[in-house]
Amino acid sequence: MAETEDERWMRLALAAAIAARDQGEVPVGAVVVLAGRALACAGNRPIAAHDPTAHAEILALRQAAALMKNYRLPGATLYVTLEPCLMCVGAMLHARISRLVFGAFDPKTGAARSVWALADDARQTHHLDVTSGVLAEECGLLLRQFFRAKR
Repeated sequence: MAETEDERWMRLALAAAIAARDQGEVPVGAVVVLAGRALACAGNRPIAAHDPTAHAEILALRQAAALMKNYRLPGATLYVTLEPCLMCVGAMLHARISRLVFGAFDPKTGAARSVWALADDARQTHHLDVTSGVLAEECGLLLRQFFRAKR
């Protein structure tokens, strides 16, 4: 079976997650794509950066915004290996990201579907088209293995 575009970009996010894991970070990776081109790719860095906001999604959004010289990224898709938290979904809404694609669900802090549905909350002025579960097994396995090794 041929790989879909979503799977292709999620594999790039997985590579960023693996790189983050290899640096001792929680293995989450994110990629911002616009018009078929990757604008930014990042893995988690809160530990190394001593920054609680250095989630993969935030870092990728910052890189993409700097490249585009605009904090708004309409038409862009953000791929992330784990369902984003409240902070990250909030940043996506402020950036006017059009679409969010994530791999594994986060039943503890997921803010796109699992715990909250901020991405399409009717009270928001901007909404995200959300696709969930892309390469979910691979994304989830990476996280489970990481945390199993920590315990």
